[in-house]
Amino acid sequence: MTLSAERAVRTPAAIGSCQDVLVSTRTLVILRHAKAANPEGVADRDRPLTPRGHADSAAAGAWLDHSGLVPDLVLCSPARRTRETWHGVALGLSSAPEVHYADALYGGSVRTLMAAVRETADDVSTVLLIGHNPALSDLSAAFDPEHADPDGLRTAGVAVHRWTGNWVDCGPGSAPLSKTHTARDKA
Repeated sequence: MTLSAERAVRTPAAIGSCQDVLVSTRTLVILRHAKAANPEGVADRDRPLTPRGHADSAAAGAWLDHSGLVPDLVLCSPARRTRETWHGVALGLSSAPEVHYADALYGGSVRTLMAAVRETADDVSTVLLIGHNPALSDLSAAFDPEHADPDGLRTAGVAVHRWTGNWVDCGPGSAPLSKTHTARDKA
């Protein structure tokens, strides 16, 4: 863990024993895949990005890097449009994170997505989750219902959630929305 991702907290028990307890800040970056084509006869899972989608995914990567949101781990749906979105994002990042493609993220429910996030190892500070709507928008809304966009995430839209604790601590209402970004105003 980096020093910027952790801070020492003195609890009453720790004060008595002069021990510090480290509490980590976790960052979940939720990214909806970029604009995809819908060619005749192509299965949903195999839909490619449009030229705009490629440009928007590269722009999203540059924004993440500029915002200090370079992930330690990427959880990505294996659909072609999400993989191509990740490849575009990766072009804009200053370092290469570990990437996991998981079938459960393609068409997964909010419960499935939340379970994938909660299984993240404790040495990971920032996770980038790339997937599909409506589940991603619903996941972001579940983490912070008060600040959720009623229209949901647009293509290449980003929702950043932060909380203090472990990955297993994230759940409904526990991860406030700290930033959003959209390359385009409309899906």
